[in-house]
Amino acid sequence: MAEENNENQYVVLARKYRPQTFEDLLGQDALVQTLTNAIKNNRLHHAYILTGIRGVGKTTTARLIAKALNCTGLDGKGGPTIHPCGVCENCKAIAAGRHIDVMELDAASRTGVDDIREILDGVRYKPTNARYKIYIIDEVHMLSKNAFNALLKTLEEPPSHVKFIFATTEIRKVPVTVLSRCQRFDLQRLSIEDLLKLFNKIIAAENLKAEDEALHMIAKAADGSARDSLSLLDQAISLGAGVIKTDIVKEMIGLADRNQTFELFESLISGDTKESLLKLQTQYQNGANPTSLLQDLINITHLLAKTKLIPSFINDSSLSETERDFCQRLNSKVSIAILSKIWQMMIKGLGELQAAPVQIDALEMILIRVAYSASLPTPYELLNDVKKNSNLGNFRPQVSQAEPQTTPPPVFNHALAAEPEPNTAESDFLTFNQLSDLLNYLEVHKMPLAEYALKNDVSISEFKSGYIKMTASDKIHPDFILNLHKILTQATGLTWKIEMARGALGVTVADMEKAAEEEEKRNIMEYPLVKAIMAEFKGAKIETATRKMAEEDEDESSNFFGGETSELIYDEDNEQ
Repeated sequence: MAEENNENQYVVLARKYRPQTFEDLLGQDALVQTLTNAIKNNRLHHAYILTGIRGVGKTTTARLIAKALNCTGLDGKGGPTIHPCGVCENCKAIAAGRHIDVMELDAASRTGVDDIREILDGVRYKPTNARYKIYIIDEVHMLSKNAFNALLKTLEEPPSHVKFIFATTEIRKVPVTVLSRCQRFDLQRLSIEDLLKLFNKIIAAENLKAEDEALHMIAKAADGSARDSLSLLDQAISLGAGVIKTDIVKEMIGLADRNQTFELFESLISGDTKESLLKLQTQYQNGANPTSLLQDLINITHLLAKTKLIPSFINDSSLSETERDFCQRLNSKVSIAILSKIWQMMIKGLGELQAAPVQIDALEMILIRVAYSASLPTPYELLNDVKKNSNLGNFRPQVSQAEPQTTPPPVFNHALAAEPEPNTAESDFLTFNQLSDLLNYLEVHKMPLAEYALKNDVSISEFKSGYIKMTASDKIHPDFILNLHKILTQATGLTWKIEMARGALGVTVADMEKAAEEEEKRNIMEYPLVKAIMAEFKGAKIETATRKMAEEDEDESSNFFGGETSELIYDEDNEQ
């Protein structure tokens, strides 16, 4: 519903189409449902705090709550309702901002304790015309410390006829003592879909014409704010003489041509530095803002990565046809590894752009770096290239290691009583001649607690079929021997003798595995292929390593996401 206005005076869209009922309030379903239940069950709180970004509807919602609590209906006998009539005297006066019992305070301009005391002086008096006396305090986080203190006592024990409604964009700046006395509502950013519905409703009501791409641009630029979106829409209508055009919107909000930005991105990922700079200069001369352009490229990087990882997102309603076509075209041309690298460099570039004396020069240098880096091979590609051009491709370094080689799990309190018990028939009894046989059995049958205890909490000096001699630490579980006996008997059919002494541990299996891993790393570092990679990527280090790294048919995703191959950690700050 549009606000009442003088026929000879123009009212901006943000005011003209301000929601007058909860049905008009977009994207705040949780808030509406909570209030509906509270009113139905007569469980009205004495203080509400509304938080969210600018222009999302905090003050509007506060007024709607005031109307809902004070509406008397068409017959003047109605009670609180989630559907205020809008025609009774209370509803009309609150909508016009002139109700004597609904007081609004802007804390941004009246921050002092005297301002609060002036308001609170009237709290003890009952409302003149309304059911409840309501105090709406906007930007409440800007009140002074003394003002908050003055407010606390009243918030703690308010009269039954008083309700407080606070609004803020900075909820963290509101004292916890105030927050704990309020029912909090987090107003959500409006989705692009919600904003487009609002635009189409207004365009139909105002008898206007608009290009879909232009509306989509305005919705994106508003970043979830209804007021910002309607202000931009108002401006676009004025500039286009009643027609909302894509070209006008681009120029109005400093956006580069979307198609040209997509072409620029393609030049970057192909490593064509010259073409990238030419396209950048063309957009800059056409009025594109360097910061907006870089942010747009970052958005494209994220968009492409998301559609690669979540293919169904390509059909999301928030995407324009141009974006959808671009993602479908480039999905197979660029890897997640490259997109991740581009993202990091562009995010870092945003800070450089703000500090640069000439932003367009800084943006050129950022794009040069991105284009050059995008054309460099990944560590996986470099490894394969070195192997193809080396006569050492089949070389395997010899690595001495203790058995078995697995990485020990983190330390935790381990009780063996909960271990699963595999069903072993008599004909399937096993023989454990060495410790590795037992450890492999525990791993295969998923008994991690027992396996961990044998590796970390005991040092075994003798092991043979039917007999184990060990030293145990003080933290070993009291039921360790009992449960180990049970596991061994079920697996082998034998009655085992276990000699256990308490004391300082010798070398444990975990110690041997760690020593073997370090030795393997040292051997891997001597491998010519690894030396070649380390020479190419200054500042890199090997985090983990196995001898599988020289195998021919490693999958690229295993390298990127840290599979069983060596894990190469690259520090961009050491980039050359």
